[in-house]
Amino acid sequence: MARLVRWTALTAAAALLTAGCSGGSSGDDRGDGDRSSAGPSAAAPSGVPEALASQALDWGRCKGTADSPAPGDDWQCATLKAPLDWSDPDGETIGLALIRAKATGDDRIGSLLFNFGGPGGSGVSMMPSYADTVSSLHKRYDLVSWDPRGVAASEGVRCRSDEAMADAESVDSTPDTPAEEQAYLEDAADFGKGCQKAAGKLMAHVSTTDTARDMDLMRHVLGDERMHYFGISYGTELGGVYAHLFPEHVGRVILDAVVDPAADTMGHAENQARGFQRALDDYLESTGQEPGKGSRKIADLLERLDAEPLPTSSPDRRLTQTLALTGIVLPLYSESGWPSLTSALEAAEQGDGSELLALADGYNERDDSGRYGTTTHSQRLISCLDDKQRPTLEETKKLLPKFEEVSPVFGAFLGWDTAGWCHDWPVAGQHETPEVSAPGADPILVVGNTGDPATPYEGARRMADELGKDVGVVLTWKGEGHGAYGSGSDCVDSAVDTYLLKGTVPEDGKVCS
Repeated sequence: MARLVRWTALTAAAALLTAGCSGGSSGDDRGDGDRSSAGPSAAAPSGVPEALASQALDWGRCKGTADSPAPGDDWQCATLKAPLDWSDPDGETIGLALIRAKATGDDRIGSLLFNFGGPGGSGVSMMPSYADTVSSLHKRYDLVSWDPRGVAASEGVRCRSDEAMADAESVDSTPDTPAEEQAYLEDAADFGKGCQKAAGKLMAHVSTTDTARDMDLMRHVLGDERMHYFGISYGTELGGVYAHLFPEHVGRVILDAVVDPAADTMGHAENQARGFQRALDDYLESTGQEPGKGSRKIADLLERLDAEPLPTSSPDRRLTQTLALTGIVLPLYSESGWPSLTSALEAAEQGDGSELLALADGYNERDDSGRYGTTTHSQRLISCLDDKQRPTLEETKKLLPKFEEVSPVFGAFLGWDTAGWCHDWPVAGQHETPEVSAPGADPILVVGNTGDPATPYEGARRMADELGKDVGVVLTWKGEGHGAYGSGSDCVDSAVDTYLLKGTVPEDGKVCS
C-alpha cells in the first residue's frame, strides 16, 4: 500500500536533503570538536541511570553519505545513548544521532531543539537547510535537531526493499472489488511483517512517548534547565506529549502546523480530507475555476486512471490513480507549488502522466535510480505503535460516503487509509488520542494557518485547549501552505521571534493576515 498523507513533514514540499552525519572524533581536522555534558543547573531526568545522565557528547565533524556531502563546517554531530526500553532504563541502550550549530552571538539563551514532522522525518538531514529560515534565532540559540528512535541514523528501519516498494505502487488504494480489497489488506499486512523482521525488539519502543523521554534526557545532557523547542507538524504532537510528561521543564515552546490531539484515527483522516480539499479549493479559485467544478474534473481524471493508468516518459512506469493523487497532494503543501500542479494536471488531461508521476516520486522519496527513502517506513512504525485503533474493512466502508462528501478528490483515499495503514500490525497501539495536558507549564505558543492542508487550522485551537488554561496561546495566520513561520508573514515571524528571544508571549487569539 502506498503512503498517502499521514501527518507528514513540513519538508514534503521541498527537495529532500540527505546530508548525513554521525558522531565524530573530537580530534577532527578542524580541531574544534568538544565533549559537552550537562551543566550543573540542568535538572536530571528522574530514574535515569547515572551513566546515561552524566554522559558526555563527543561532538565532531558531520560526515557525508553516498547520496550527499556533509553539511558545512558550522555543523557538528554526536550520538546520544538512551534506554531502548524506558521501563527498564538500566537495560540495553540505543544511539540517537544529533546535529547542532552553536549560537553565533554572545548572549546565548541555550539550545533550541527542532522536530520537523513525520513521524519519521530526519532532523539531522533537515536542520542545516532550515538554518537560514531561523537565522534570527541562531544568534542566541544553539540550533539542535536529531533523528528520533527508529528514524534514519538512529536505528532507522527499512521494512521492505526498493523493488517491493515499487511493486506496491500498483496496489489499488481505493479498492473496488473483493479481489482488490484482499490485495490491499495483504499488502498492508506484508508491510507490517517486514517492519517486524527489520526492527525486532525496537518495534515496541519507538512511540512518541518514548521519544519525548529521549528529549528530556537530551535536554539534560545538553546542559539546559528548560526545554526550548520548535515542533512542526507531527512535531507539535511530540511537543504536546513532552509538555504533559515534563511540564516543569517546559521553556519557550513553539508548535507550528498543529496536529489535532483530540482526533482519533477516523477524526484525523476526516480532518485531512477537509484540509486538503480546502487547499485544493483555494488553488482552483486562484486559477479562475469554480472549486466544485474543478474538483469534479480532477475526480473524473482519477476515476479514469483507476481504469487505465497513463503512460509516462518512463517506459516501464505508468501513472496510476494512487500515484496521481499523491502527485496532486505534494504541491498543495506550499502555494509556491501551485504552478507545477497546473502544469501536471494539464499534461495528464492530454494523456501524459509524467509530471504527476514526478511529483509523486518527490513525495514518496523515490530517486531516478529507483531507490526510496525510509520516511514511509519509520512513519508507519511510529504511528502504528502510538495508535491503538484498528478500523475494520466494514467500519471503513460504512464511513466512506461521509469521507467522499467531505472531499470528492481526497475522501476515498483517506477513508480507505484508515483500514489499511495499521492492518494486522504485529504490535498493539498505545492510545486512542495522545495526552497533552500540561498544567503548570509555562505558556506554549500554538501557531495555526487557516490554509494548512495537512494539519487543518482547527487543530491549533484544540491543542491550546488540551494543553490547558494559561498554557496554550494561539497565534493565527490567514495564509496558505503547511506551516506558518518562515512562510512570508512578517507578523508571524516577528511574534515567534519575540517570544523565543525575549520571552514575550503574544495575546491569545492574535491574528496575522
